[in-house]
Amino acid sequence: MSLKLNSSGGGSVTLQEPTTASDVTLSLPAANTTIVGTDATQTLTNKTIQGGAVTSGTAVASTSGTAIDFTGIPSWAKRVTVMLAGVSLSGTSAIRFRLGTSSGVATSGYVGGLTRTGQSGDLTGGTLSAGFDTYVNSNAATTASGDIVFANLTGNTWVGRGSFGLVTGNGTITTVAGNIALSGTLDRVRITTVNGTDTFDAGSINILYEG
Repeated sequence: MSLKLNSSGGGSVTLQEPTTASDVTLSLPAANTTIVGTDATQTLTNKTIQGGAVTSGTAVASTSGTAIDFTGIPSWAKRVTVMLAGVSLSGTSAIRFRLGTSSGVATSGYVGGLTRTGQSGDLTGGTLSAGFDTYVNSNAATTASGDIVFANLTGNTWVGRGSFGLVTGNGTITTVAGNIALSGTLDRVRITTVNGTDTFDAGSINILYEG
């Protein structure tokens, strides 16, 4: 049976019993408050929404070290974007992106390819194995700006695609695309170098994640 509450203004609220055989509990807040409805625009405060919203990390200055980690990515995240602005290395190595779990960063199992297109139209290609790589540039003064997006395909399998402008004497574009099947739930991204010894010496890096 349903329960109907009549108001002094002539309206009413009807609580309808569930159509299933199971018991359903409606818990009201232990405070004087208003339950959000669908008939007007409402502002939610002090609430955590899993999925839908885009969350920004904290930008990190890429001016030292051989690796920069972003950890604490929530398990509900389905898309992660890594953004670079004016990032430079101390040598001529390439920038490498790796995904990881609570057990650590994956160093193998990456499948895909990368290209570099120069101002004169020259095209160079390569394959992925140990990470999502930008292409090697012969000038240590090169700076990279752009982003790479990692999206959850299914389970712990992620696909990635990105493009970066490499600024030296002549403009160069490098693109990368591929996939990796992680051993567990993604919770971190590492930005490092292919040779593992060149250090970051300029620029900044940040991430976005969303459900």
